[in-house]
Amino acid sequence: MISANLSAIFYLVSGVLFILALRGLSSPETSRQGNFFGILGMIIAVTVTFLSTGNFSTGFVYVLIFILVGGSIGAFIAYRIPMTAMPELVAGFHSLVGLAAVFVAISAFLNPEAFNLGYPGNIKLGSLIEMSIGAAVGAITFSGSIIAFLKLQGIMSGSPITFKGQHPLNAIILISIIVLIYLLCSTQSSNLFWILLAVSFLIGFLLIIPIGGADMPVVISMLNSYSGWAAAGIGFTLENTALIITGALVGSSGAILSYIMCKGMNRSFFNVILGGFGATDEKSNTSSKEQRPVKSGNADDAAFLMKNASSVIIVPGYGMAVAQAQHALREMVDTLKKNDIKVSYAIHPVAGRMPGHMNVLLAEANVPYDEVFELEEINNDFANADVAFVIGANDVTNPVAKTDPQSPIYGMPVLDVEKCKSVLFVKRSLSPGYAGIDNDLFYKENTLMLFADAKKMTEDITKNL
Repeated sequence: MISANLSAIFYLVSGVLFILALRGLSSPETSRQGNFFGILGMIIAVTVTFLSTGNFSTGFVYVLIFILVGGSIGAFIAYRIPMTAMPELVAGFHSLVGLAAVFVAISAFLNPEAFNLGYPGNIKLGSLIEMSIGAAVGAITFSGSIIAFLKLQGIMSGSPITFKGQHPLNAIILISIIVLIYLLCSTQSSNLFWILLAVSFLIGFLLIIPIGGADMPVVISMLNSYSGWAAAGIGFTLENTALIITGALVGSSGAILSYIMCKGMNRSFFNVILGGFGATDEKSNTSSKEQRPVKSGNADDAAFLMKNASSVIIVPGYGMAVAQAQHALREMVDTLKKNDIKVSYAIHPVAGRMPGHMNVLLAEANVPYDEVFELEEINNDFANADVAFVIGANDVTNPVAKTDPQSPIYGMPVLDVEKCKSVLFVKRSLSPGYAGIDNDLFYKENTLMLFADAKKMTEDITKNL
């Protein structure tokens, strides 16, 4: 056992390390260092919490066993998971954080003496407020993350699920949660506590089902924020400084990231959370649009255009992740550079299915960071580039976002690839993207469709180069 003062000092150190971790993760160049700080801070926090239990009883042994079992499972999953399934993994982990907050709240409510919170029916008011909010947010995080996981995994349709009166119903349920927390704190009724949990689980489902697949990156960051606030609330209940600091950092950083992504999509945060973005009749027109003529080519055609180019901009998307084509892409780019062709990468804020998805894939292939640019940094360069090589991206390059007010992605900033002299678009078919709408870029005069697996097509282009 270690003293309370020593625990406070170590918790402060871990809190500083968590802040340094976030700072490091804000840039690809320092992300590895940021990860190291985060791991070190968590090791210190867990160790101090473990040694602060006071005795080495049977319960202590059980805790150690569960840490080892849970840690082993987490390490195995993290090692085996492919990058394409990373969004689903993140959603799954968020659900576990929310569920953990719910379980701690239940334990504290049923046995407050163990937490020095008072007695059943006579719990300290401040502690009851904290655990109620933590439990409600945790339940919302759990059920919402489950829906996000099902949508990302394809078990559940990625299309928005809406019904008449959905928004008023959600508003009524959210207000009822506030009323239930007030009544629970007034009466300390166990029935109200269970009703609060049930209603919170329900609103988690209802908040996520109307959100379309194109908004999943925002949903992931939003649920990340929820999990942080749930942890912070429970940290107050447990009087654990490290949990409060960690939860607040995760909650605030997730909220800021959600805001940045909504701004990048030209969307109101509340519209994304409460609206059915993507729920239009656009899908019904897909079949007729696919009948429009397109120009298709092969690897030899693509290699010829690139050989005669002075500058090429690569636009990666989820299709690249599915095909695991990032290493083949890096090899192709190296070949282009040997021919004195300038190459850069354009990353849209919501490319892929989670924030930073494309950046991580490119870093995995050791793509130099100074060649990777965000939308606002590179969008003006498309007009002066000879070739845009779109590999697996779809919705983020769709010109209808700027031209069709009826489109579900209207107003969302997109990469101006159509302004290039030539556009090479690698895709398996003319099927719509995750937003469920047709891409007008397919039918542009300067677009050459390369119908193939992204990895195989890229490898064939490299051979021809």
